[in-house]
Amino acid sequence: MTAAGAKGNFYSGGGLDRADHLRRDPDWLSARHGDPATRFVPVWRARNLVRGDEPARAVWLSRSEVPGLAERAGETIFLGCTGATAVFAIDLSDLEDPLTHPTLTEGHGFRDLREVGPLLERSEGAVLAYARGLVHWHGRHRFCGVCGRPTASRQGGHVRACIGEACGAEHFPRTDPAVIMLVHDGGDRCVLGRQQIWPDGMHSTLAGFVEPGESLEEAVAREVFEEVGLSVRDVTYRSSQPWPFPSSIMLGFNAATRYQPLRINPHELAAARWYSRDDLLNSPEDTSFRLPRRDSIARRLIEDWLAGA
Repeated sequence: MTAAGAKGNFYSGGGLDRADHLRRDPDWLSARHGDPATRFVPVWRARNLVRGDEPARAVWLSRSEVPGLAERAGETIFLGCTGATAVFAIDLSDLEDPLTHPTLTEGHGFRDLREVGPLLERSEGAVLAYARGLVHWHGRHRFCGVCGRPTASRQGGHVRACIGEACGAEHFPRTDPAVIMLVHDGGDRCVLGRQQIWPDGMHSTLAGFVEPGESLEEAVAREVFEEVGLSVRDVTYRSSQPWPFPSSIMLGFNAATRYQPLRINPHELAAARWYSRDDLLNSPEDTSFRLPRRDSIARRLIEDWLAGA
């Protein structure tokens, strides 16, 4: 186990039993919908419901708190069980302002998980990310990609089936694999870059989506060469992170290369250069230079490298 894997990255380790066998039992699912012990995780337009005081906490609603909400939900998706308690995601995106509902008490708010994720308990953030990801997938797969007819939710929300009798194609949630890598020279220097759209000063590791027909190691090598013109060796897997913004799994690597000038691809990066450990350890963390988000695997890769892991 790597240093990153010892604790886990943000948005992983939610602790739910996903209970695949129960997804296929409509009677069990129906009974859980009416069970007072069941909990519902609301999602509204890609935002999660949290309590805004200190410390920030995720809000899971009981059955008694969702009358009038559950009936108007776009989707209700079975996430799994914690002990004997069933947990569902509930999509409230069709409501203009769900916060006007009387059960959503003062102090609750729908927030972008990227804003509050680092403030939540890791297990809470992981469940919110899971709910967000599945709600996003349902919203993008209302119609069959084979014949174009509408689809309907099946198996507790983990399948969408085409309603066309001549088609009947089943569609499953998809996660886009992306490699993310800390490129280093085997010594005291690593490569960080930045994209123009990022917050002022933010620099991060290189990354890119895996293309059809290539291995993860090939994707690492291709992305590094395309972005900064370096040929890498000794590609080493570190850890992975669910990243539902909107639907990725980040696959983290270290990649060694020879120290040499960079050839920056302006279509990929606004800037990139080599940084020493001292450069990063003395980062001002301001608009002139800052490391990536604390909840990102990019930050974890950098911190592990700084620690010699």
